[in-house]
Amino acid sequence: MSDVNKNPPSKRQGAAEISLHLRNEIQKGNLQFHDKLPSERSMAEYYDVARGTVREALARLEDEKFVETRPGSGTYIVHKSNDTVLSPIDDANPLELIDARFALEPHICRLAVLHGRIQEFDRLEALCDRMEANRIDPSSFAEFDTEFHKVLSKTTGNKLLIWMISQITALRGQSDWQRMRQLTLDTKIIAEYNRQHRQIVKAIRTREPEAAANLMKDHLETARLSLTRAAET
Repeated sequence: MSDVNKNPPSKRQGAAEISLHLRNEIQKGNLQFHDKLPSERSMAEYYDVARGTVREALARLEDEKFVETRPGSGTYIVHKSNDTVLSPIDDANPLELIDARFALEPHICRLAVLHGRIQEFDRLEALCDRMEANRIDPSSFAEFDTEFHKVLSKTTGNKLLIWMISQITALRGQSDWQRMRQLTLDTKIIAEYNRQHRQIVKAIRTREPEAAANLMKDHLETARLSLTRAAET
């Protein structure tokens, strides 16, 4: 579909950023219910990535019920844009994102202790590994950071919370967030985020709900302070 090209992102995006771009296009109505997406090969050429990266991005959107892949036919939009109230998401800024996360993610950590499975904790640990391996690559770090918080929400088993975090996460694809990320993600802050992520996972694994919640508050406070300083520059 030519509509994919209306608001193209920068080249060499990861799966998370490609899925964010496509999700935004769907929510804005540029890609509509029943529209067929281009082939994986065409999308890989457009985004300048491997087909596996496109496949992973589409898998994320399928998991969120935005698209459906039909064997032998292609991938189709199955989300109706009028199903979601979009204006608060469209108008929100990065500091509002942090405030919303303050309201949700500490309790998500408590629920992760109660309902999370070992396999999900292993996935969180693996994402910590990936973030640490990309400590000098802010773009890749941000991709795995986004996935970390999405997986954390999924440990709750609460569909409403998972959906709310997915909506908040969608903000990370907006231009304001991209600009703030460039200003804030240096090696020092990435190292601090990596340390905090490890502490959060450890507290969840050892079944300490209040410790996990407090560590998440500390993590979000660090992010908020970083954003506030960047906004003043």
